[in-house]
Amino acid sequence: MTTSSVSKGCFVFKPSAKKKKTSLTVADYFNEGLRDSEDSKKRFESCQLLWQQMKSQTEQLQEEMNKRLFENLIGFLRKSHADFHNKKDDWSCRMRASEIPTAALVLGVNVTDHDLTFNSLSDILHETITPFVVLLQSKECTGIKQLLQKLLTQLMGNTVDIDLEEEEEQVTISQRKMNCTLASLSDWYKRATKKSASPKKKRSLTSTHWESPPVVVIFKDLESFTASVLQEFIVISSGYVQDLPLVLVFGIATSPMIIHRLLSHSVSSRLCIELFQSMSCTEHLATVVDQLLLTNHFPIKLSGRVMQVLITIFLYHDFSVQNFIKGLQLSVVEHFYTQPLSVLCCSLSESRKRIKNLSHAQCENIRHLSSFMSYVESQTPENQVNLLTNDRFLKEMTQEFLERLNSYHENFTPILRCLHHFTCILPKYPLGKQIREIYCACLEKKVWETEDYNSALPLLRMLAKDEIVATLQKCVAVLKPYSEKKLGNALEKLEEFLINFQSLEETTQNEEDEDTSPQKSLQKKTDLYQLQKKLLEMKETRRTKKPSRFELLRQDVVDFIDGLVREYLLPPEMLPLHEVVYFSAASTLRRHLNAAPRVALHTALNNPASYLKCLENEGGSISNAAPDICIAYKLHLECGRLINLYDWLEAFATVVHAAEGSESDSAQQVDDVTHARFIRAVSELELLGFVKPTKQKTDHVARLTWGGC
Repeated sequence: MTTSSVSKGCFVFKPSAKKKKTSLTVADYFNEGLRDSEDSKKRFESCQLLWQQMKSQTEQLQEEMNKRLFENLIGFLRKSHADFHNKKDDWSCRMRASEIPTAALVLGVNVTDHDLTFNSLSDILHETITPFVVLLQSKECTGIKQLLQKLLTQLMGNTVDIDLEEEEEQVTISQRKMNCTLASLSDWYKRATKKSASPKKKRSLTSTHWESPPVVVIFKDLESFTASVLQEFIVISSGYVQDLPLVLVFGIATSPMIIHRLLSHSVSSRLCIELFQSMSCTEHLATVVDQLLLTNHFPIKLSGRVMQVLITIFLYHDFSVQNFIKGLQLSVVEHFYTQPLSVLCCSLSESRKRIKNLSHAQCENIRHLSSFMSYVESQTPENQVNLLTNDRFLKEMTQEFLERLNSYHENFTPILRCLHHFTCILPKYPLGKQIREIYCACLEKKVWETEDYNSALPLLRMLAKDEIVATLQKCVAVLKPYSEKKLGNALEKLEEFLINFQSLEETTQNEEDEDTSPQKSLQKKTDLYQLQKKLLEMKETRRTKKPSRFELLRQDVVDFIDGLVREYLLPPEMLPLHEVVYFSAASTLRRHLNAAPRVALHTALNNPASYLKCLENEGGSISNAAPDICIAYKLHLECGRLINLYDWLEAFATVVHAAEGSESDSAQQVDDVTHARFIRAVSELELLGFVKPTKQKTDHVARLTWGGC
């Protein structure tokens, strides 16, 4: 608001109208490829609703898989607690050598999923058994003092409202920490259970809790605990088992043998150990894939490459099902964020309403889809004109395309399961042992054109009768719910095959007797000429032998299954508008989930405009508008193995003050503020591992990277 004038004067500046600040919601960011804010809101709401449904399904699966394990653990706690309660006065004689009941819980190598399991176990124990549950981690228990301190802090700070005396209420947590012993814990437990059971006092324990509830101590990562700390804690605890119903739970990721490696025989003999095994992570993943991806409950689908990325990260990185679910969540969010037509990724009834309200811009988005263009090329000239110019006709065809996609998914999954039942019993599993492997193969290409499928067909034609009958029964069970739909004819045909196989029992037995009659004749005494003659006759008979009824029926079964595969297991890329429901950006997903930190750091420091949109891309030059750490990083790339700090500071100050256009020397440029900014930038680079101090020269730092990345 300044002006220059030769003469003095009065200048009036009218205040500009202040713009109202508008706060953006999350839905406003779902506007990729859209001009209408209403569609972005629908995309966000659809994404949120869909993921909530999928999340609740995963949580239900987790509860069902942990249900049996938790029931066994509760039974173990009930048994140990009954012994303590019935023989309370003689607790030391309850078990040999005052043993502490211990549950060894083998959870597998997917350590990132253990927290969810232990939190669920803790919640169940809190609700139904005991309020005294402690979760311990190795990083918090470096010594016996820290372990006891953590133990008492969690117990005395639990949610149960225990009536303490007025003097005890004034005791702070810091004072309690000064006397962290199991003796004080035992005394506190007696007062807590005594006052909770007293009728004159306010009852603190709920009716669902057991009388004299046990104190459950969970070691979440047993392998990481120091052996001396564990041994000392167990030895001390074994002396208080008469008055304190202590129960230990060991979370094991590798093998139960780790208990005997960490604990000596004299210490492990003080434990009464019972082993519990959870479901393996691969079985857990198979259940999640089966219930989330191989169903028609959710409209969104993943392409074969996206599935391969998620499964590869699972198999070769962490075996974490929770990380797999997070990757699935990222796929859902990315699909609704980047695909403008994801507004139609909903239930079939809802899609009918949304298709009617499609704008002209959305119709143009449909016309730009590659699958739609391929469909248009196969139509007559008249239909091509209507599809490309008539929005009303396009909406009708869009509804037909989505109905065709829905029918395709309904038929795809059961036929895929039938194919899996046939191929999973073959030697060396040519199409994979898990159904997810066949699923990925069918999504990527025509599975009947692959080498693995062609090698599986000859093996199917060699199956025994009992194997074929058992597999047909499984396939009939799979197709039963679809008896009134398009697959009803396939179900009737499979049932007919089963009846024919059952009618072959007597006929097959007679044929076997006839086939063995020439062999029985060979057992009789004969001369060399007769033997040679009979062998030649048998050889000729085998050449001209017609296939039996069983072989013909087996051939018919294999040909029928092959026909179902070719009809229903088409890759989704062959269907129009498959982009609406299929997320196929595998490279984006890989970049987010399997990132390269060094490359990302170099990109952010060398070209901050790629992350900070307010900056302009300066190419190879150094801009003073960039953050200080980016300026220092670019300058350090121009140096050798050793960097002179003073020269580095001068160059930094020159870049920072470049916009001022001052011609002053570097000593005047390096003021206190510039010096402080430089020190902070160098410290950040040292923290990131690009430079380090060196003893070769006191005023130098050593560069830790090669080249420019």
